[in-house]
Amino acid sequence: MKKYLADILTLIRFILATALFILAFLGDASSLGAGFLLFVFGELTDAFDGTCATRWPFPKNKTPRYRKYAAKYDMFTDAFLSVAMILFFILRVNLPAGLIIGVGYGVLALVIDLIVYGKLFGHPDDFTPHSLSAKNFPLARRIILARRMLYIALIVLVAAWTLYASNWNSVVKITTAIIALAVGIFLWFFLAQRRHNISRDAVSIEKALSKKHR
Repeated sequence: MKKYLADILTLIRFILATALFILAFLGDASSLGAGFLLFVFGELTDAFDGTCATRWPFPKNKTPRYRKYAAKYDMFTDAFLSVAMILFFILRVNLPAGLIIGVGYGVLALVIDLIVYGKLFGHPDDFTPHSLSAKNFPLARRIILARRMLYIALIVLVAAWTLYASNWNSVVKITTAIIALAVGIFLWFFLAQRRHNISRDAVSIEKALSKKHR
């Protein structure tokens, strides 16, 4: 059962993202608290599914066929959750700020993809020969990490803004914020290694490319 935990968490994230997407269109001012919780729990599944996949992997000769595309499923659900939250923020919290954050980061992310991977929706393990990753992987890695830090800052901003705008009373807001901050600090240190590794094979890729350019 443990080996399926990563896939279950990814599925839960997809369900939460779908609920948040629907709530963006059908919700009202009273749904801000629910939207905040859906997003936070969705991000928590993202924080632990990779750890579960690494700790309890499938035996090589018993890996289900669908696991061949596990990385793509994970990337899709991550993007879906982010898009759902930005849409919720735009429609239910603050339209101008949501557009600036969503469009601004979206354009920046696509430009970085083209530069770093040589194509849209690339991956640290999947880039073209003419990309920055092929020519200067250490620099590409730093750019990817910088984008990741920006993303973390933006999701914290959006989540905090949504919580502040909710109709929960002040005591509940403060208590929720303190709990979220404590969990965030724990995850910051718990996922330190994952935060600095852009992919499972990044270290070996960097070494291989360094030898190639010597």
